[in-house]
Amino acid sequence: MGVSLYDMTVPVYVRALRNLAAILAKGAAFAAARGIDPADLLTARLIHDMGPLPLHIQRASDAAKGTVVRVGGIENVVFEDNEETFDALQARIARTIAFLEKAPRAALDGREDAPVTLDLGEGRSIPFTGRSYVLAFALPNFFFHVTIAYALLRHRGAPIGKLDYLGGV
Repeated sequence: MGVSLYDMTVPVYVRALRNLAAILAKGAAFAAARGIDPADLLTARLIHDMGPLPLHIQRASDAAKGTVVRVGGIENVVFEDNEETFDALQARIARTIAFLEKAPRAALDGREDAPVTLDLGEGRSIPFTGRSYVLAFALPNFFFHVTIAYALLRHRGAPIGKLDYLGGV
């Protein structure tokens, strides 16, 4: 038997979100130790047309939740995108992990060929199967935002490295 959709998503997201929480904690500690205004890290962007750090945490959270919602038919819990502090971002990550951990394995497994539609708004959508949504969109999108969050803090000097991102494999 191959790897199930549940195994490809929920535990992968939970692990990466825990790593992201640890990275954020190191960023906050770095700011405190250096006397840096936390807002300087929280408003960091790689380039002007990309969102700041909180947006990437929010989008990673939404990507993870969206997978179990779209593929598994789990009812969504909407989080407001109003986090402006490290503590608020940590709380969002914790709520996301709690949401994911409540998703039953049976909701995702066996949904590899089930239709999944990603609504882009304005009458546009992208059709997927459960498998193609997870592999071609959900996981890459999630890790894009986790990676950008890591890169923003690393670029600003936070003492984080590859093993922080990977979680000390």
